[in-house]
Order: sequence, then C-alpha cells, then structure tokens
Amino acid sequence: MSEQNNDQQSKLKLIDYRIFVPALLIIIAICIPLALYETRSMEVLNGIFDSLVEVFTWGYLWYGLILLAAGLYFSFSKYGKVVLGDPLEKPRFSLFEYASILIAMGLGSTIMRTGMVQWTSVASDPPTGVEAGSTQALMWGNSYSMFLWSFQTFAIFVMAAPAMAYILHVRKRPLMRISEACRVLFGDRFTDGLGGKFLDVIFLISILAGAAVTLGLGSPIITNNLAELLGIEISFGLTLIVTLIWVFMFSLSAYLGIEKGIKRLSTFNMYLAGIFALFIMVAGPGIFILDYFTGSLGFLMTNYINISFYTEALSSGEASYIKSNTVFWFAYNATWAMLHSVFAAKISQGRTIKEMIMTYLAAPTIISWIATGVLGGLGVDRFLNGNLDVLSIVENQGNMAAIPAILTTLPLSGLALIIFMVVALIFLTTTLDSTTYTISAYASTEDMSKNEPSKFLRILVAAIITTLALILMRIGGLPPLEVLSGLMGLPIIVIQFLTIAAAKKMIDQDKAWIHNVRE
Repeated sequence: MSEQNNDQQSKLKLIDYRIFVPALLIIIAICIPLALYETRSMEVLNGIFDSLVEVFTWGYLWYGLILLAAGLYFSFSKYGKVVLGDPLEKPRFSLFEYASILIAMGLGSTIMRTGMVQWTSVASDPPTGVEAGSTQALMWGNSYSMFLWSFQTFAIFVMAAPAMAYILHVRKRPLMRISEACRVLFGDRFTDGLGGKFLDVIFLISILAGAAVTLGLGSPIITNNLAELLGIEISFGLTLIVTLIWVFMFSLSAYLGIEKGIKRLSTFNMYLAGIFALFIMVAGPGIFILDYFTGSLGFLMTNYINISFYTEALSSGEASYIKSNTVFWFAYNATWAMLHSVFAAKISQGRTIKEMIMTYLAAPTIISWIATGVLGGLGVDRFLNGNLDVLSIVENQGNMAAIPAILTTLPLSGLALIIFMVVALIFLTTTLDSTTYTISAYASTEDMSKNEPSKFLRILVAAIITTLALILMRIGGLPPLEVLSGLMGLPIIVIQFLTIAAAKKMIDQDKAWIHNVRE
C-alpha cells in the first residue's frame, strides 16, 4: 500500500503546479461566463474583434510578413547552419517522417474542415468590385483558401522554434519553456520569478483554450458525415460517442509517445490522404480539378502580394470576408504559434535551423495547396455543374453540412464518406495528441532535454481537455471561446518576437555558427 502511495506521489510531483493550476483555473473562470451568457459574450467579443480589424489590419499583415522575413534570414544566414544538438548525431526522424509529423500537427485537422468549403465564404463576399457568385469570385475563393495555408501562416507557427530547440538540444536546459528561452534577455531573477511564471501561464492558457476549441470544432467533421452515412440525425449523443472514440485514439497515441504513436499515425495518414485524393481525381472530375488547381495556383501567384497587403483602405462600408478573416486567421494562428514551435523544437533534434524552418515553410504549404486544390475543386465543380447548390447549403445549414452533401455526389459515396472520416479522424488525433504531448512536456518538472513527458501526465492533460470541450459543447460557450482564442494571440505575438531575439543572442554568445555545425 505504501509503495502505491509513493508511486502516486511521485507521479503528482511530475507536474509544475505553479504554472499548470493557475492556467487551468483561469480557463475555467473564462469559460463560465462564456457558457452562461453565450449570446452576449459573442456580441462583446465580436465588437472587440471588429475594432481590431478596423484599427490593426495593417499590423497583422506586417506581422506575418516580418516573421516570414525573419525565417528566411535565419535560414540563409550563418544561423541556418547551426545544428540543434550534437553535430555528429543523425536527425531523430527521416525527412519524410519529419515532414509528415509537421504536416499533421500544422494543418491536418483544419484543412479537412475548411478545404472543401472555404471558397464559399469568399465567393459569397468577394473583394471590392467582384460580383458575388461569379466565376471570378470562385477563382478568388480557392486562391484565397490556398493563401491561408501559405508561407506567412507557417512562419508564424515556426519562428519561436529556433530559441526553444536551442535551449533544449544545444544548451541542454531541463525545462522546455518560453521563460527559459527568454532567460538570456531578462536574466535569472525575472525567469525564475513572477515574470517567467507569467509567460508560461499565458502559454498554457492559450493552448488549453485552443485545444478545447479544436476538439469542439473537430467533432462535427465526423458527426455530419457519419450521420449522412448511417441516415440518422445529428444529436449530442452521437457527438459524445464520436468524441469519446476520438479521445481514446489521441490519448492512446499521446500515451505511446512520438515514436510509436504520433510518427506512425502521421506517416500512415499521409499515404491514406494521398489515396483519397487519387480516388477523388479518378471517381470525380479529375480533369476539371487539375485545370482549376492550375488556374487557382496561377491566380494566387499573380495576386500573392496583393492579398498579403489587402487592407481595403479606399473602400467604404463593412470589411469584406478576406479582410476580416485574414486578421482573424493570423490572430488565431498566433494563439497556436507557441505550441507549434515548442513541438517542432522537440522533434528537431539533429536538424539544422535551416532544415527546421524551411521544412515547416515548404512541406505543409505544398500539401495544403494540393489538398485545397483537390477538395475545393470538387466542391466548385459540383456548384458550377448544377449538381449541388453548395452556396445555399452553406448559407442555410453551415459548412459542415456541405461536406457530406458534396461527397455523396461521388460514385461509391459510402466509401468516400468512410475514407474522408478516417483521414479526418487521424489528422484530428495527431493534432490533439501533439498538443497533449506538448502541454505535458511544458508543464513537466522532468528534464526534457533527456526525457519524454510522463505517460501519466499526458493522460491527465487529455482528460482535462476532453472534459472542458464536452462541457462547452453541451452547455454552450464554444463559439465565444474561439473568438477569445484569437484575441489571446496579442500577447503571444510579443512573446514570439522576444524568442526570436533570444535565439539570435544565444547563438551569438556561443558562436554556434562556428562551434555547432557539421563538417
């Protein structure tokens, strides 16, 4: 009996309660009023967000571009050749495995939710001077969907990673935390005191909120298609069953760890997603998809700079979808940025800074463009040929209802629905098990330069995220939490720039471009 008690006490000591408990309590305190006063909360938060769009559109656009420039500078300067670890050791993962994990973490779950229907929002509310529902609006729609999954987005995700990876793999610091990365800037007193705890609590609040939102928004991807396949109505009971199955999967994967869980699921799903894309091309309008993808890519390349700086400064009236959504997208990505960077840092042992940044900029971008081209092209074809009024379905029933409606127009529609659900479920699983793994590593008291986060802590984090999401899904509060998650990106943006400065300062102090490079 005493051995069991000692074992439980030792497990509880693995958690740094000084940062984990305050973050959890703050999240609960935030969610209570959001759930009790959901309508009013949405009005207030949307009002705040609209003000941000009005005042800081330019700032968010420059934010993405500056981080992209910083990524290119770090990659192609002397800093790019610095090895994240022992220069003699091989990278932990092969390039395909490494890219697959980053893709699954960076875009997998959301691309399945938006890739087929994102274009509808732009087609219904196109830029100034473009007629809604026109062929030009359709071209804007898919090209803009590709833009959302382009270089600025992944620069936002990766640019805190150099500092986090450097403290973990080169300086061998035991704690994988933002505060630790900023020690070089603020000193020991700040890092070990309230200032450091504040940075770490901010990180955990943003990630716990984002994880709950992802779980809540991810379930409808499965439930809508499953309801269509089985011919039943969507209910909370169905949502609960789907969520629990999904939770079991990502909890098991997180428990198994990166090598046995996340890596295997990520690489397997890359093959399965490729098979699904080929199925759509063969069974669906393959020639149209290739033509439309080519046209969309050309349109994006021609207008990339315009979209990157799109502020509608001379237009009157309400902001168009592109203007307001770009701001929300970059703000929401900022909320997730530190999570992506911390996880990328953990799996980048043996990689150079250039390899880490350029893989994150290139691999997810290419895959997301292909996914958007195939999925979006299928939806646009069904709309243009009159097979399905996709815009009306989205307007009246929502985006998630349009996805099974589009898939059922394919031959072997049942098979299409099943494969789509499996791919989406695995991508959702890898996103959340990566999140669970990262939160566990972040809140752990163990030496993360030598160990993996404890399995007990991973399961505990998974249970907390699941409980929070299910409660919000049942009683309300999820939509305002999504908006609030975007607003939480503001302090994260400041922290990101601090970590970039910290990375440069640490590397300069150590002269790592001389001492920590491959021969």
